[in-house]
Amino acid sequence: MKPVLLLIAAVLCARADELARTLDDVARIASVMVDGDVCQRIVTARAEGYIIKGHPRDKWFGSDNYDVNHGPYIQTKKTLMRLARLNPAYYDVNLWMPIGESPRKIHVVIRNDREISQFWTFGTLVQDMIPEMREVLETDKRVTVRQKPGIVSVLAPVHNSLGDVVGLVEVVGREKPDAHENVK
Repeated sequence: MKPVLLLIAAVLCARADELARTLDDVARIASVMVDGDVCQRIVTARAEGYIIKGHPRDKWFGSDNYDVNHGPYIQTKKTLMRLARLNPAYYDVNLWMPIGESPRKIHVVIRNDREISQFWTFGTLVQDMIPEMREVLETDKRVTVRQKPGIVSVLAPVHNSLGDVVGLVEVVGREKPDAHENVK
C-alpha cells in the first residue's frame, strides 16, 4: 500500500512541477512583452486618487469611481490574453501595480478572462503586498508561489523604458483545472 501512495505522490509532484515550469516560461516572456510605460498609463489619476483617499462613509467609493484610460488598458489586456494562450495549459495572466506612495500596497489592474488569481480577493481594489510581490519589485527576479493548495503562481517583473520595475504579472494556474469554476 505504501509504494502505491508514494507513486501517486510522485506523480502529483511531477504534475505540479511541470505546471510551474510552463508558468515560468510564460512569465519570462511576459516580463519582456508587457510594456511598463503603457501599464503606468492605465489607471487614471482621478481613479488613483479615489482609491488612495477612500471615503469616510462609502467603502465602495473607489470601486464605484474606478476608471481607466481605454487605449493603454485594451493594449495591455490583449497582450495578457495572448500570453495566456501560449500554451494549451489552463492558466491566466494578471497585471498588478503598486499604488500610491506606500511601498506596501498593491492593486490588481487587470484580471484576465479566466479570473484565476492566488492573491486577489473579490471586491478588493487595494491590498497589502505579499512578501513575494515585494521581492519581485525589489530584486527584478521571477518568483514561484504556492500559497494556496492546488494553485501555482509565477510572479514576474514588468519594466518601463528606463528599465525600472513598475509592476508585475501573475501567471497562475491550477493543478486540476476547472473551466467552469466561476460560472457555477
